Amino acid sequence: MKKRALLSVSDKTGIQEFASGLVDRGWELLSTGGTARALREADLPVIEVSEVTGHPEMMDGRVKTLHPAVHAGLLARRDNLEDLSALGAQGYGLIDLVAVNLYPFRETVAKPGVTLKEAVEKIDIGGPTMIRSAAKNYRDVWVVVDPVDYGAVLESMDGEGDGADLREALAAKVFRHVSDYDDAIARFLSAPGKGEGVEEEAGFPEALEVSARKRQTLRYGENPDQAAAFYTYPGFEGGLAGLKQLHGKELSYNNLLDLDGALLAISPFAFSPKPAVCIIKHTTPCGLAIGDTLAGAYERALATDPVSAFGSVISFNRCVDGPTAEALSKLFVECIVAPRFMDEAMEVLTQKKNLRLLTLPPGAPDSELEPKGDAWWEEAEEGVRNAARILAAHSRIPEAQVFRSVYGGVLMQGPPNPPYYGLDGEEWKVVTDRAPTDAEMDDLKFAWAAVYGVKSNAILLAANGGTLGIGAGQMSRVDSSKIAVRKAGEAGLDLAGAALASDAFFPFRDGVDAAAEAGVKAIVEPGGSMRDEEVIAAANEHGIAMVFTGRRSFRH
Repeated sequence: MKKRALLSVSDKTGIQEFASGLVDRGWELLSTGGTARALREADLPVIEVSEVTGHPEMMDGRVKTLHPAVHAGLLARRDNLEDLSALGAQGYGLIDLVAVNLYPFRETVAKPGVTLKEAVEKIDIGGPTMIRSAAKNYRDVWVVVDPVDYGAVLESMDGEGDGADLREALAAKVFRHVSDYDDAIARFLSAPGKGEGVEEEAGFPEALEVSARKRQTLRYGENPDQAAAFYTYPGFEGGLAGLKQLHGKELSYNNLLDLDGALLAISPFAFSPKPAVCIIKHTTPCGLAIGDTLAGAYERALATDPVSAFGSVISFNRCVDGPTAEALSKLFVECIVAPRFMDEAMEVLTQKKNLRLLTLPPGAPDSELEPKGDAWWEEAEEGVRNAARILAAHSRIPEAQVFRSVYGGVLMQGPPNPPYYGLDGEEWKVVTDRAPTDAEMDDLKFAWAAVYGVKSNAILLAANGGTLGIGAGQMSRVDSSKIAVRKAGEAGLDLAGAALASDAFFPFRDGVDAAAEAGVKAIVEPGGSMRDEEVIAAANEHGIAMVFTGRRSFRH
């Protein structure tokens, strides 16, 4: 008797080739609806499931495979005579393989404005039931839920042995697949504002269940004696999961951490009228600048701290061009991430065989977060506008909750909200007697965007669209200020008239006093300290212009 395969897939990638391979090996094909049509288009012989069940599809396809003829054929134990006798008594036949992938629920609810009714119709019932039945009986039945496994199944059928190990692995994959699917449904039905076509702040579930799949095994963790791997969420291609590596050796654990910091730090410059470059070392910026050209921005960013830039990760808000690539080729760099690399840049950078080159996902959803009406934006080439949308989309993924592990538990918070350079600053409040000049305000806006990616306690000194000194990760904000000033001095950069950004309020006036001594003339900080009056008074004494943003930009 011929073996029978039941094929019913939403994602029809490779299904015709897989089905053809089964037919070539003497299998009989059962199918439903659209999958049956696709197989007939490939001139493959197909039996409709309704012919097997003796029951037509009904309720707009809600009921197709929920029938004993299907599930008895899947669950019958081949070494159990009572099972086989019961199957024969009903006139049912065995089903030896199931290839099913489920209705695209996650993709449906990701669309803007989807209604509850539309979402519910994409909750698959028959599919999960079939693959669970097949997976339970994996000793006798093949079950395939991922098109990537089609080739392995056919190869195993032709190889030595009975493929038991592969069937077991595929069964495990089924239960992970169903678990992820059910979790997506539960999250949607639990979310506020579901199906209303409006965006609301996501709540935090009472029970946190995180399902992730291994994307790649890493060579080692933070240190060589630590094993490590990179996991991503099923169906989610944002963040680091969406990066495409074009060149270079495999990414390491520390590379991924630095890439996360690099994209976080450059994201405030998604809509910058000028090219922007950020140089990252140990997850925090050691140089950031904008310029009339990308190469010019890179040289200014490098000038902030050329020593720390050795072995860095560098991010760009524009496509990397030839001149920028030539400049980059003179420095040892671990990774470069940008919206795209031009052909002439690839020719230069790929000469370094270990240099990792990565791009952001090509697509970017429409967004209201654009500098509409600004002349530079309206006149910019479409490539520039698309690069901006891609980078902004990367940093504003609403479902991208942020998790951090701690001993004994997990911390969870909402996604970051960058202060976009060129769009931010309208709500700031001048709190000193002297208001910033237009030039100083430009420096403050740049500094506030740049300090976003710096680890706390963060102090950043800047002028004319470039960083001069950066102090980060210190126990005291004054210590961070001293480091920023020292770094600027070591790089030979003049701090006279510089702007200073602090990611959180100054708790005492000593930070302002230290800034004034270094030559700072304008400060931007969140405000909100119980000693704000003391801090403002210090700024007035030194003739420093100070603005409060009303918003902290802390990165712990």
